[in-house]
Amino acid sequence: MSYNYLYKLVLIGDSGVGKSCLLLQFTDQRFQPVHDLTIGVEFGARLIEYKKTKIRLQIWDTAGQESFRSITRSYYRGAAGAVLVYDITRRETFNHLASWLDDALQHSSPSLQIVLVGNKSDLSKRRAVNYEEGLNFAQEHGLTFLETSAKTGENVEQAFIQMTHRIYEKVKTGDFDPNIKLIGVKRGNNQISLNEDEKKNENNGCC
Repeated sequence: MSYNYLYKLVLIGDSGVGKSCLLLQFTDQRFQPVHDLTIGVEFGARLIEYKKTKIRLQIWDTAGQESFRSITRSYYRGAAGAVLVYDITRRETFNHLASWLDDALQHSSPSLQIVLVGNKSDLSKRRAVNYEEGLNFAQEHGLTFLETSAKTGENVEQAFIQMTHRIYEKVKTGDFDPNIKLIGVKRGNNQISLNEDEKKNENNGCC
């Protein structure tokens, strides 16, 4: 499978917020209503094209239980992005966001990009966290924010695309160096740099 870059992402947040369902919806476009709790770490991947660049997203779904927290921390290292998830119907999962965020920032590279996701928007009648609260938390910490539904697929694609955009721009500006092993970005088997790609487009004379 040919791609220009590989981005490593991690899904983090409390147990039961729907991380595994979000991953399944994004990689397979399907919803599994009954899903076993993640034990340790699960894995998924998908190839997408963004601005004429083929990017393989390598996504690690981490367990939300406290007993697996040390395992989760080990996956922050070498990640380019983290999707921080809470359940809009369970207030305690929102209250724990600061702890998850601190953990991620402490054990990852300084360039880690984070998208905040309020999941289960299809259960809005049982909402315990207002949209504005999620937005305010994201703005206070410089995060991108969306509400999603792993069941209907609402905004799931957009959450990962926005994450890809944030990382792509960091690679383009040089904040992410694919030559650094623990940065979460690697060049793929179709190795053309963003700058080389831009020069190629310029030489084509398209306008």
